[in-house]
Amino acid sequence: MAIFMRAKKLFSTSLRSFTRFQRWNHTLGERSLQVDTSKWKKIQASKVGISASMISHPSWVVLNILHKGGFEAYLVGGCVRDLLLNRIPKDFDVITTANLKQIRSRFHRAVIIGRRFPICRVQIKGSIIEVSSFETVAKHDEEKEKTLPSLVPNRCDEKDLIRWRNSRNRDFTINSLFFDPFTSNIYDYNDGMSDLKLLKLRTLIPAHVSFQEDCARILRGLRIAARLCLSFSRDIERAMHDLSASIGGLDKFRLMLEINYMLSYGAAVPSICLLQRFNLLNILLPFQAAYIDQQRSAKNSMMLMKLFFNLDKLVSCDHPADSNLW
Repeated sequence: MAIFMRAKKLFSTSLRSFTRFQRWNHTLGERSLQVDTSKWKKIQASKVGISASMISHPSWVVLNILHKGGFEAYLVGGCVRDLLLNRIPKDFDVITTANLKQIRSRFHRAVIIGRRFPICRVQIKGSIIEVSSFETVAKHDEEKEKTLPSLVPNRCDEKDLIRWRNSRNRDFTINSLFFDPFTSNIYDYNDGMSDLKLLKLRTLIPAHVSFQEDCARILRGLRIAARLCLSFSRDIERAMHDLSASIGGLDKFRLMLEINYMLSYGAAVPSICLLQRFNLLNILLPFQAAYIDQQRSAKNSMMLMKLFFNLDKLVSCDHPADSNLW
């Protein structure tokens, strides 16, 4: 019996190690633990149609204060993606080499929020700019590296290394881009710009692993796909079908936040269609789901969808609908 238990424990340990190894392989796009830095890209913003005038004034205030304080400061994530698509970003997120306390000390109205990945919310002239620190994700990576192999790319400078490490923790490749407005460079470490050109949504690690880490990424992926008319990788499609029920475990505030993002910014109809496709509408909006099913079975006109269709014509990222509507 003791031999059997030891063998079982050894098998479980080996299986966990294999799973971790597979995860790293997918993340790096290689069959070994080597990082192919030849795929890293640095692009001049002007060559892809981005200029400094496209950045909101409150964001510039935050960026300049951090830069003058001797810190690196970048725009990151969805705002860079939207600028590349010549769309108005819903918001501008900043990331910096300053730690959270240093960020907070440089602004009159700033508060640190969050537990797992805390950020600093800075208020500038009525606008909220979310500022994160490279240090936060670096600490999270240190915890991972206690059980996972430590990876350091060959022949890269310290700034590239910091940005690359942070990019690996992003949800989707198209959200892993950095824009330095002071040098006008865009940094792409995960073929995010290629996926953006193909209008394809792809995770940086296996989709099942990504969505199990944070099931809210399912809703975020659907929201982004609905607004930008993106296609899904096969990996994401399978994972969304398999894990869609897990979003029922999210807290009410998070669910309402995601619903508001989906319906308020001009992409309500495609959002609802995707929620139906992945059996999520009955979890998020059960009454509306029941009404749509009833109308469809009775072959009546879809009044609710017509209302959302007309709403989509009236609202946008810079003029969103009020969440009290739902």
